[in-house]
Amino acid sequence: MIVVNNVSLAHQGAPILKDINLEIPETGVTALIGPNGAGKSSLLSLIARLQPLQQGTITVDGLAVGATPSRILARTLAILRQDPAIASRLRVRELVAFGRFPHNGGRITEEDRALTQAALERFDLTSFADRFIDTLSGGQRQLVLVAMTFCQGTRWLLLDEPLNNLDMFYARELMRALREIADSERRAIVIVLHDINQAVTYADYIVALKHGAVVASGPPALIANTTSLQRIFGYEMPVESYHGKPVVLNHL
Repeated sequence: MIVVNNVSLAHQGAPILKDINLEIPETGVTALIGPNGAGKSSLLSLIARLQPLQQGTITVDGLAVGATPSRILARTLAILRQDPAIASRLRVRELVAFGRFPHNGGRITEEDRALTQAALERFDLTSFADRFIDTLSGGQRQLVLVAMTFCQGTRWLLLDEPLNNLDMFYARELMRALREIADSERRAIVIVLHDINQAVTYADYIVALKHGAVVASGPPALIANTTSLQRIFGYEMPVESYHGKPVVLNHL
């Protein structure tokens, strides 16, 4: 379980997160939603120790994020940032294999090669595994980065807007793959999403932030209603039902 206690964050005196108290379930898919500037990416970066805690504490499976050695934390959680810097002349297979670095320190083993191949197959990347990264489309590069994060082999996967650059088909395929990973491998996935219907369809638990504070949390059925969504996003959204699942008509 990820436990966030009394976490606040400010930048040059401007508050970004305000007294966040949160428990993220230890299995399944948790979606972080909310309008732009709500603090979703900032919260994710604090959990992954991409920036230091200013106030409060965060633990991941009992490990204090602020005090745990990096090599141990890197075997517990993996994060995909919104705009990671990658070398353009790496091949797809090489970049995916880089996810194994916390385990092998750069000395690739047969197990690492097998896990890299499994990640390529999991995300349907085998057909261009030997292509250079700079020859791929933005959507293809995004899938490669998700595969690299998965290949790290951690129980926790933190994904910051992984649907960026993906068209509707590949966004659906990625969310289906993440759902299957959570179910079959008992991994815990925390994902920042802007598409409310992707969150409602694939997440087990939703955390909604607004103006740096948690304004709602719970299962999708608790969040996907007109009253809650208006409080989160600031305008009225009709909600219908399709095959027993809510569908938010946020575009109307």
